[in-house]
Amino acid sequence: MSTLVDGFGRTVSYLRLSVTDRCDFRCVYCMAEEMTFLPRAKLLTLEELATLSQAFVELGVEKIRLTGGEPLVRKGILTLVEKLGELEGLHELAMTTNGSGLVKHAGALRQGGLDRVNISLDSLKPERFKALTRTGNLNHVIDGIRAAREAGFRSIKLNAVLLKGRNDDEILDLVNFARDEEVDISFIEEMSLGAISEHHRGETYLSSDVVRETIEQHYPLLPTTETTLGPSRYYRMPGSSSRIGFISPHSHNFCGTCNRVRVTAEGRLLLCLGNEHSVDLRAIMRRYPGDTQRLKATIVAAMTKKPERHHFTTDGDVQIVRFMNATGG
Repeated sequence: MSTLVDGFGRTVSYLRLSVTDRCDFRCVYCMAEEMTFLPRAKLLTLEELATLSQAFVELGVEKIRLTGGEPLVRKGILTLVEKLGELEGLHELAMTTNGSGLVKHAGALRQGGLDRVNISLDSLKPERFKALTRTGNLNHVIDGIRAAREAGFRSIKLNAVLLKGRNDDEILDLVNFARDEEVDISFIEEMSLGAISEHHRGETYLSSDVVRETIEQHYPLLPTTETTLGPSRYYRMPGSSSRIGFISPHSHNFCGTCNRVRVTAEGRLLLCLGNEHSVDLRAIMRRYPGDTQRLKATIVAAMTKKPERHHFTTDGDVQIVRFMNATGG
């Protein structure tokens, strides 16, 4: 039984673990165009990431998702996947990626023990995709999606962040692409993390309710109780194996059932995506190397700092200054 229970009675069974703050894309809602990344000495080593993961699993965590930045740019990522894939008690190992490295790595990731992969895909129009990611190549990502299908992951899901006036005219195109590729897709409301200058978040906010209404004009959506331990609310469509998910931090707050914590690439345990409450686990591991009992005790004690809910706004006001790439997906 998990010992990770917060002050509101919620059990933490899901760890989102960032392996790097670096990325080969510069998505407009995620980071600034010119970024300063962490010195490599401040990043957790592969050994520290493995030690931390084992500690969380021993405390009852059942699912670990590797995030970034872009996890596939981290040197040694395949070695880390293999180590985590061997953890006894870990039921699911997943990754969120921009897909650009999957043609090269999908097969080895699956063989190493990765079960599920989420792939970011915000547009099917090459020029728009390039504008939204600043550096991305749509064809590389689509090839990566197909390489992931060929590798035989237990589940593949697309993640689309929708921005009003920027890519919301592609909702049905993205749904149809997911249906054709026989993968799931989640539509995500933009979160106000980090101060950006490329657009005003108050003007680009799009509610999940609007997205769902748009889809239902063409495909009836049947609510399900299915879950992947994450925040997506899933729907089924008749005649398709693809599920439609909605992640709605603004319009449908999901904090009451939150079962997640995050660890940043520099070892900060974030108790909530939308708050700054954190504990420095890197300091514990480096001051007391090999003392896993102290590490686990620190993690257990940190649960009291987990807040009841986040407080994102939809007017563009930024309350959290860290960018999404520094948060861990």
